Amino acid sequence: MTGVAVARPAQKRRRVSPLPYLYLLPSLLLFALFVFYPFVKTLITSLYTTDPAGRLVDFVGLSNYIGTFTSKDFAQVMSVTFEFAIKVVAGSIALGVLAAILAHEVTHLKGLFRTVYALPMAVSSACITVICVFILNPTMGILNYLLGTDIRWLKDVKTALNSVAVVTIWMHLGLNYIFTIAALQNVDASLYEAAAIDGAGLLRKHWHITLPCISPTLFFLLIVNVINSFQSYAQINLMTRGGPGKCTRVFIYQIYLEAFVNGRFGNACAQSVIMFLLLLILTLAQFRLEKKVTY
Repeated sequence: MTGVAVARPAQKRRRVSPLPYLYLLPSLLLFALFVFYPFVKTLITSLYTTDPAGRLVDFVGLSNYIGTFTSKDFAQVMSVTFEFAIKVVAGSIALGVLAAILAHEVTHLKGLFRTVYALPMAVSSACITVICVFILNPTMGILNYLLGTDIRWLKDVKTALNSVAVVTIWMHLGLNYIFTIAALQNVDASLYEAAAIDGAGLLRKHWHITLPCISPTLFFLLIVNVINSFQSYAQINLMTRGGPGKCTRVFIYQIYLEAFVNGRFGNACAQSVIMFLLLLILTLAQFRLEKKVTY
């Protein structure tokens, strides 16, 4: 009938099942306990002075942040940190990619090469550091014995930071190698065949084909290596303790000294927040390079 409105049956409201959220609950609880709560606690503590036990004493606002930026050591610590990070990131990615390409090219003993290159991931940073301390010992170390020198690798201002950087590069080599060797498996073999027909040599083949094809992996490794290099603590603490002088005192070790040596947990938390913001800015800046990544 015309002119008569026909009532439509009310649509049933879709019932949302709580089951997916129950599956996520264990992970959310772990994140809340070990990530979100420490982060919020750090932010709060950075606004206070504390006693030696870490208990909050007086609210000082942004004074801890201002004190960090105006400290006479801040510029030197940041300079050492960036120098160390640049050397470690560049060296570990370059050697990791080179090792992966070499292991990918060989036809015999591939399993052996891959095991040797990935070995640093199976050893803890503390064990690697202790071994390297003995290797670099000026009197009993095997390095000076093989080179016929008496260089004080970890006690000389000219060599200490480079020595720690080389050890850190070797520690990060396994991670870069594994991701790169996995990425190389996905490169289309027909591209190499076409390059061989065109007469491309080994270097041109990998420069114009391999690196562009694995650029997403390299982009990921760049971000991970920058973060890891800024968080390198164990090797600094065990090898040089920030010395000689302050030539190897990176920002993460400065935070350790403020908290557990000087007992200024408020300052240490403020510096931790500054490091978080610094890594966030560097990560966002690296994402600006994403347009150069070939997907």
